Amino acid sequence: MRYLLWVILAMQAPLYATPATVAPSDKCVPTNRRMGAGLESRCYAVAFGGLERTVRVYVPAARKDPMPLIVVMHGGGGSAGGMEWLTNEGFNRIADRDGAVIAYPDGIGKGWNDGRTDLKSKSVAEHIDDLGFLRALPHELATLFPIDSQRVYATGISNGGLMSYRLACDAADIYAAVAPVAANMSVELAPKCKPARPISIAIIDGTDDPIMPWAGGPIKVLLSARGTVLSTRATADQWVSLDRCDALRNDGKPVDADPGDGTSLLISSADCTGHAQVRLYEVRGGGHTWPRGKPYLGKWIVGRVSQELDANEVIWQFFRQHALH
Repeated sequence: MRYLLWVILAMQAPLYATPATVAPSDKCVPTNRRMGAGLESRCYAVAFGGLERTVRVYVPAARKDPMPLIVVMHGGGGSAGGMEWLTNEGFNRIADRDGAVIAYPDGIGKGWNDGRTDLKSKSVAEHIDDLGFLRALPHELATLFPIDSQRVYATGISNGGLMSYRLACDAADIYAAVAPVAANMSVELAPKCKPARPISIAIIDGTDDPIMPWAGGPIKVLLSARGTVLSTRATADQWVSLDRCDALRNDGKPVDADPGDGTSLLISSADCTGHAQVRLYEVRGGGHTWPRGKPYLGKWIVGRVSQELDANEVIWQFFRQHALH
């Protein structure tokens, strides 16, 4: 009886681990971006796979035990600090308001090994085990912070968005939901994707994205090819199939909350097996950007930053509806 009680308590405990390999560090990729007052994260180093990986972590002053973890991944050429800036420190504000731990990891060579083998990047060329690192990261962070193992989530933009898909395919036992932004499934990952369970996914894509093609095809950054992806709709349909969902349906007429920004929003969703959900945010006229985020490059390179939705809030409200069971 005593053993059975111990097992039950262990299953309900937050994600605590063996002695920490996480320690404060000053080796995060530097950024010249100015953060909001009192909202900047702290840098930590994580030993993994013979490498010292870095991650910026934001923990609210008023902690709640245990708390959800949101892993937020930068795009190719970006950094943890740059992603924190790009999102207007919005996830940090959410953490202060609702209680959460926010982690912004740095990719090796400022990129992620997201499953594209034809991507010219250090992470791919050196076969960096980003999947293993991101599977281990919640466990490692839980040695320092009170993280709820049932509420671990991932989001990211572009290369970070494609890495979110890879986590959905290969780490659905750890991540309860993912939210890729400005990213579609790569044609290499799509046929290999076999999630361990139906996993909730929210896709936020702009129809006028000049880099990540809404209609599918080659990813192009200033005429440089970066692999090939499915269309946004084919990506959503694949997840409807993988999660064994009802048909994807429009949730209403397109919304144009800010007529001056040149974009509008159409939301579609599907209910799936195991309480999972697939949701598609079609940002009509939106570019390769984070809705209501910082305009990190000129409009002629990345397109419009939509004001129709606050991506940070939309993603958080989606995440908080889903947990591992």
